[in-house]
Amino acid sequence: MNVVFLTMVHITDVESHGIYTDLLRKFRNERYEVYIVTPNERRGGKPTQLIENNGVHILQVRTLNLQKTNVLEKGIGQVSIETLYKRAIKKYLKGVVFDLILYSTPPVTFPRVINFLKNNNPNASTYLLLKDIFPQNAVDLGMISQTGVGSILYRFFRNKEKLLYRLSDNIGCMSPANMEYVLKHNPELSKNKVEVAPNSLEISDTIDPSQLRSERWYVRSKLGIPLDVPVFVFGGNLGKPQGIPFLMDCLEANANRDNCFFVVIGTGTELPRLKQWYNIVNPKSVIIIDGLPKGEYDIMARTCDVGLIFLDYRFTIPNFPSRILSYMENKMPVLCATDTNTDIGKIVEENGFGYWCESNSVEAFTTAVDRMLHADRKSMGEKGYEYLCQNYLVQNTFETIVNHLIDV
Repeated sequence: MNVVFLTMVHITDVESHGIYTDLLRKFRNERYEVYIVTPNERRGGKPTQLIENNGVHILQVRTLNLQKTNVLEKGIGQVSIETLYKRAIKKYLKGVVFDLILYSTPPVTFPRVINFLKNNNPNASTYLLLKDIFPQNAVDLGMISQTGVGSILYRFFRNKEKLLYRLSDNIGCMSPANMEYVLKHNPELSKNKVEVAPNSLEISDTIDPSQLRSERWYVRSKLGIPLDVPVFVFGGNLGKPQGIPFLMDCLEANANRDNCFFVVIGTGTELPRLKQWYNIVNPKSVIIIDGLPKGEYDIMARTCDVGLIFLDYRFTIPNFPSRILSYMENKMPVLCATDTNTDIGKIVEENGFGYWCESNSVEAFTTAVDRMLHADRKSMGEKGYEYLCQNYLVQNTFETIVNHLIDV
């Protein structure tokens, strides 16, 4: 069977570790012929090209910059991407018959290319991996208005979103709350086409304890991180959804603690703001690290003790950040500071591998830090790892998707 995956994530090799590459590698290992359509952002200077890497066909399409760029270019890039993808597919994948058309949000601007693929592959199943509910998330953060002149943009993207849902035979949501939100705000959708297909990973090989101790000593010594206190890490994208102003307030309130340490590592539009704060405050118990290559980031994460999740308090949509998976994989308890609509805090607390507080109270965050310092973090980390193995393995998501192919 042939599978095509449309994404805005830049993929060059499915052997890397991540929610999309792990899933696509699973398809390949189960003897599916996998085709990936991925952007070659203009900053890279490369043309559209079709390559084969580790048994997977990768169509890299030259686009505008889609990530870590200004709002205008990002917006134009998202609108233009389906035309560019459609043109590239017609040229480079002509004659390939697909059995599964797989795609993720963002963006919601794939309807025309999906419709094109469906028309040319009438027996194919279409499956949406819903990772982002747009444009409502932009409304929540004040980036798009539902009234006045700004409402024109909102209605444009909302119509695209509804069309995307309509074209999808099945929609896989990240969590139960995510699924409930989609059904509540899109009552025209059949309940039978919406299900939970969470972010998932393939578990990496277990690291030898002596290697972990060695990495811990080396990384912490190199970066000036204390060896004798618990380290809280916030890793990944540093953008508006993460509520960086609140993160900075929390870090400042805990800037001079001597019983714990905070590491913030990543890239994103808010990183310059965060670094400016760091240079002004010069906090004793905080370090800010620019994004590292995936392998180095994984080593860094393994040396830490508690994973942090931050989400902007204004969100009305239930997000479920994928960064939690790397924390759970490394047997780290999780501290979530989020809005009240996501169910991520409920899941970590009910299953005993973390604490939750609302992301509008610095005092509540500091209290949660104190609770974590007095908790049995090793036991909590083990529970998180067990929950990951039971619920967030790539095998589960793979089976959820291919069950629909069997039904066809």
